[in-house]
Order: sequence, then structure tokens, then C-alpha cells
Amino acid sequence: MKAKWRPPLGLVIFAVLSAVAALPLVGLFLFRLYDNQLIRQTEHELIAQGATLSAVFASEVAGAAPTLTLGALRPIELGGHPDEPYHPVAATLNLAHDGLLPPRPEAIPATAPPDPEFVKIGIRLSDLAAQAQKVTLTGFRILDPRGIVIGGREEVGRSLADVDEVAAALAGHYKSVLRQRIPDGPEPALSSISRGAHVRVFVAMPAFAGNRVVGVVYLSRTPNNIVESLYAERRNVLLAALAVLLVTMGIGFVFLRALTRPIHELMRRTEEIQQGDRDAIRPLVHHGTREIARLSESFLDMARSLFDRSDYIATFTAHVSHELKSPLTSIQGAAELLRDDAGQMSEPERRRFLGNIIDDAARLATLVRRLRELAKADNPQLGGKTSLGTIIAKLGASAGLAIEAAGESDTDIAMSEENATIVFSHLADNAAQHGASWLRVTVERGAPELMRITVADDGTGISEGNRSRIFDPHFTTRRESGGTGMGLAIVQSLLRAHGGGVRLVSADEGGTFEISIPRA
Repeated sequence: MKAKWRPPLGLVIFAVLSAVAALPLVGLFLFRLYDNQLIRQTEHELIAQGATLSAVFASEVAGAAPTLTLGALRPIELGGHPDEPYHPVAATLNLAHDGLLPPRPEAIPATAPPDPEFVKIGIRLSDLAAQAQKVTLTGFRILDPRGIVIGGREEVGRSLADVDEVAAALAGHYKSVLRQRIPDGPEPALSSISRGAHVRVFVAMPAFAGNRVVGVVYLSRTPNNIVESLYAERRNVLLAALAVLLVTMGIGFVFLRALTRPIHELMRRTEEIQQGDRDAIRPLVHHGTREIARLSESFLDMARSLFDRSDYIATFTAHVSHELKSPLTSIQGAAELLRDDAGQMSEPERRRFLGNIIDDAARLATLVRRLRELAKADNPQLGGKTSLGTIIAKLGASAGLAIEAAGESDTDIAMSEENATIVFSHLADNAAQHGASWLRVTVERGAPELMRITVADDGTGISEGNRSRIFDPHFTTRRESGGTGMGLAIVQSLLRAHGGGVRLVSADEGGTFEISIPRA
């Protein structure tokens, strides 16, 4: 593996959990959700204050001289009839959708002075609004029907009719906007309420007397910003942060128990197994999740199989060396005698030694062929299918035995014809070499998707002491007559590779083997 830095699993989990824990704070600042809530809250408050001042304004106008010049008619969508009881106004400002306008333009000189009656009304409303301002911190301007300021701390007698929201209110429409606020001095402390925000909410509320506009209540206020609000709720924020931290730590502990610890233990086992420690092939102390449990079991099964395979190869190599050594030593000894004593050796002796060489060479050829068959059986080409009837018919011609078939002998099995021929020919050869004259093959259905095939003969059978060793490679009772001891090992390896098996069963006469093999 290319050497480069890769983050450990624990660091990845920590980063993910930290990101998840920070999501609420990121949402507050990135998507400005809480800012919008604060702006809407401020607009609601200004609407309530504006509605109250508008009602007082309308009442003052109704009690004044009837010669006052009024403004525009009430818009039809607001209910043009004065007896319409309700005209609700909803807060609509949204920091994400509504554009932030520049600071409010300065008032300009009026083309004509306001009506003296409106000036008196403005003075009375200014006193009322100034008292409320001490609590609400709301900036206010009271405007007559022409947009001239008749009440407020500044700009009295000047016109705001050209300001967008004021113009809309003079036409009888409520309008609110967000404008940029330029602080007058340095940033205030966190404990200063609402003075640290950089936006200001402006609300223009028309006042109606009957069905005509009599003026505008123009209010503004800076909403609290998120930092100030969080600071004001710092105790609850700290408790919430502590709760999130504890939950995150709990989730991290679960991840540690369920993922990190089992994986690290499996890594340690891998290193121990790599160093040849067989004791490391044991179940993990903590499996964590079902998937890691299955992964560890699969890994340990694979390690166990590799150790078994290594033992098999070592044992097999020792057996092969022993089996090859005997005929090679015999050939070498006979050849040396023929070379050294050729002149003194009689013709019968010479022929006997040459016969020994030929027999040992034939045994070597048989061993090599069986080894090749065993290697092929350990790693066969799987797949294919063949009919048992075809294979049974071939046995009679090749083994020299009387073959008797019974049961469902025409069934197809999930094994190629070549591999099936190897299996049954080895069983037939084994029976013939043990003195059998006939072979009975019985086919029937076994476990689901498996065929059970019983192969019985009338030979000498297998002694009780040898029954547990007959499938061991190179075990044979006919070594003097050329037996290699690999026939039944080849049969077992081929059947196991195809999902089947073979076992020796008890019988009153001869030898009986039971084969299981998948049905095609």
C-alpha cells in the first residue's frame, strides 16, 4: 500500500460528531434563522405600537375642525367601507428574501407649512410617543396627509413624502422595510440591548378617519442581534451546549464500543496470526455490530483454513517425499548393481533387477499421475452436469466388474462428466483391487437439493482398525502391489469442492460408501 497519511477511524468519528454537534450553531449563523425571528418579532411590536398611535391619531383628527384637508381614500383591498371591523396587518419581513435598503434619506424642506390643527395634534401625539419611547426604544415620526413631519424629536416641519415606505402609507398601504443602520460610535458591549445590530426595521402605518388617510405613523427600531440574544440566554445556551456535548460523548462511546475497539482488536489478532500464533484464532472479546462479528468470524475462519492448508501441504510434502523415495532408492540400487556387477551377474538375476527397475518406474508414474489427479481434485473446475446413468454404464466397461444400478440412476448431478468419472472410477478400482466381483450403485434423494448414492461391493472390505484412516492421503494396505493410497483422498476432495461428501458406512459384506452430491 502506498505510504501516505490516512486519518484513523477515531479521528473520523470525532470529526463527524463534532460537525453534527455544531450544526445547530452553524444553522443559526449561516441560514440566519434566528435573525429572521428577531426581525419578525420587532416588526410585530412596531405594528402593535403603530396601530395604537394610528387609532389615537384618527381620534384626534375626528375631534378637530372639520375643515382639515385629508389624504387618499382607503384602498379597496383594505375594505373601502369605514364600517369594516377588522384590518389585520401581518409581519412580512424576511432577511433572506427582502433586500437591505440603504439608510433612510434625510427629510427635505416642505413646499408649504402643515395645517396648524395637524401641528397641534402632532404635539399631543409626540408627548404620548415620547413617554412610550422610554420603554420601547422606538423611534417615531408623526406625519400629516402630505408627508410633513408634525411630531417627533427632529425634522418637524420637513417632508418625508419621497421615502418609499412613507409614500406607500400616504396612499393607504401598510409597508415595512429593512434599512442599513450605520452606528454613531464604537460597537457597544454585549449587554447593550439591540444597539449592536447593523439593520433597522422601519414601519409606515397609515391612520384612517372614516375612509380617508389622515396621516402616517412612521416607526423604526433596531432588532436584537443573535449574539446579544444568545448572551442574554447564556445560562440556557450553556446548559443546551452541555447537553449536546454529553449526547455527543455518549454517541462517541457507542461508536468506540461498537466499531473502533473491535476493529483494533481484529488488527492485533491479524498481527499475531501473521507471526504464526495459532492461539490468536479465537473469537473476539467484543464484536460490536453484527457486521463486524461476521467480518471477524470470516477472517478467523480464513486464517484457520490457511493454517490447516499449511499443515496439509507440510504433511502432504512429507508423504510425497516418502512415497517417491522408496522406488527411487530401489531403482538407484538396482542400477548400481547392474553397473558394478554386470559381468558376474547371471541372465536371470539381470532380468530380475531390470524388472524391479521397470516396476518401480511404473510405480513412480502411477504416483505422479495420482498426484496430478489429487491436485486437480483440490482445485477442480466447478460447474457442468452429467447423468449418473452415463457414468454407471462406463464403469462396467472400465473396471471389469458386474455393475448393478438401482433407484433414480438417470438423475443429473451438478458435476462435469470428467470429474464424475474420476470419482466413480476410483471407487470401482478400489473395489476391484480388494477382490470384488460386482458393484451395486443405488441412487435416491437425500437432503434438499442433494442426491444420496450408495456404492457397495462384495470385496474383502475394510478392517475396523483402518476405517478412520482410509481417506488420509497415501494411506494404503496394498503398497507391495502398487497401491498409492490417494484414490479415496481424490474422491473426497472432488466431492467436497462440489458441495458434497463421502463416508464409509457399515456393511455385512464388502465395503460400502455413501456419497452425497448436489442435484443438477
